[in-house]
Amino acid sequence: MRTVCVFCGSRPGRGLEYPEAARRLAASLARRDISVVYGGASVGVMGALADAALELGIEVTGVIPAQLMDRELSHKHLTALHIVESMHERKALMGSLSDGFIALPGGLGTLEEFFEVLTWNQLGIHAKPCGLLNIDGFYDSLTSFLDHTVCEEFVPEAHRSFMLVERDPDLLLEDMQRRHAKMQTVRNAV
Repeated sequence: MRTVCVFCGSRPGRGLEYPEAARRLAASLARRDISVVYGGASVGVMGALADAALELGIEVTGVIPAQLMDRELSHKHLTALHIVESMHERKALMGSLSDGFIALPGGLGTLEEFFEVLTWNQLGIHAKPCGLLNIDGFYDSLTSFLDHTVCEEFVPEAHRSFMLVERDPDLLLEDMQRRHAKMQTVRNAV
């Protein structure tokens, strides 16, 4: 994996642990020489991620719809910033630029973007690892709900397993790199 797309909040959240988690993820990415694609904002968890990654010398690419340029205060010091016309274009470009996807804590946009790429995985549109960085149990209720969807036979267990979940960024990236290597081996064998 050379590039990971990180979905996360344009707000900092209630506690300091969420921006700090973004900084820890940036450090883990830097140790592996993995660049970042993200939503392009300079505020909230997004801003903390971008600032930390840039300070560590990681390439950071932002993708932001024109209508959010002012609202989310686009980051002015990124390696690259793509301004697109719609959220659909944003997600498509983020997907094409990335070898994997991570969701840090965030709101509805974070969840929507993450579930779209997870669905693309399920449908065979891509074969890229998708992971939740479950900071302080932020995603515990969500993962319990998804387990419930498996029990109720709406989601096959094989599809539920597409989503990797870890509380530690290094462990999540290790899992994602193993999954990425496995997917590439299967793709090359076909």
